[in-house]
Amino acid sequence: MAGLVLKLAPKERVLINGVVVENGDRRSRFSIMTPQANVLRLRDAIHPDEVNTPVRRVCYATQLVLSGDMEAESARQQLLRRVEELSQVFTDADSRRVLAEATEALLAEQYYKCLKSLRALLPREERLMAYQQ
Repeated sequence: MAGLVLKLAPKERVLINGVVVENGDRRSRFSIMTPQANVLRLRDAIHPDEVNTPVRRVCYATQLVLSGDMEAESARQQLLRRVEELSQVFTDADSRRVLAEATEALLAEQYYKCLKSLRALLPREERLMAYQQ
């Protein structure tokens, strides 16, 4: 098992099981070997003020699991429901693939992988929202 490989830029911060870790002065790479470790790159974190669209709401809820602010067991069903709701809007083949990856990750309790998949929908959602205005 390879684990989750993180490549960090100098001074980049990451949250691992509720602990903020800051990289040193050089780029580095390390592997998280614990399968259920909660990891969140702080540069990828969505600020509560930015939670203003359906995809951002699902990403933020997933982020709360990774930060330890929401219990994984209670969040999983809610997240699965929200991903299913997104599948009613994002009907193209590529979006369906992304949502399927997110669902698989949720079922496997791999919240970082789920968040990473869902973030791929953010630019699409932004285009859809701009188109509707």
